[in-house]
Amino acid sequence: MRKFTSALVATLILGASASPVLAVEAKAPAAAPAPAAAKARHYTTADTEIGTLLDDPEAKAIIAKNIPGMVENEQIEMARGMTLQAIKNYAPDDVTDARLAAIDAELAKLK
Repeated sequence: MRKFTSALVATLILGASASPVLAVEAKAPAAAPAPAAAKARHYTTADTEIGTLLDDPEAKAIIAKNIPGMVENEQIEMARGMTLQAIKNYAPDDVTDARLAAIDAELAKLK
């Protein structure tokens, strides 16, 4: 009976372009993610999704303070994947540049 080398097994499983290096890299364990508590919050109205802001009680309170009625509006759930900057075009009377600047200033103070 013929012995199979790791290179031959990788070629059989992964195809002719496989190399032993690829086979070894595929088996390497992934690095553990940093604990959630160690991650710093850095939210902005331009880059942070509304859903992320709503899931953080302090950030949610900042939005509620600066844009009254927004967090209670049942339609906000449809915008969870958007940013506050992005919805400015849909609600220009409520989501103004001045309000977004105020929210950004308060978000920057979160630790």
